[in-house]
Amino acid sequence: MTGYFKIFTAIPGFFLSSFILMLLWGAIAPDFGIAAISYVTAMLINITLWLAVAPLAAVGRGGFHM
Repeated sequence: MTGYFKIFTAIPGFFLSSFILMLLWGAIAPDFGIAAISYVTAMLINITLWLAVAPLAAVGRGGFHM
């Protein structure tokens, strides 16, 4: 599969992981005295994490070449 199609296969995982992040954050937030987050905020946190981890994963697999 080419790189463009791999991006499309990751899209459902992004939305699902954002939803799970929102649910888990809401479950532990009261224990720490912080507010729950909305789905949009969970998506922003999730995309930030994905953008930070994706280059590290590519380098770890040896897939990043300059």
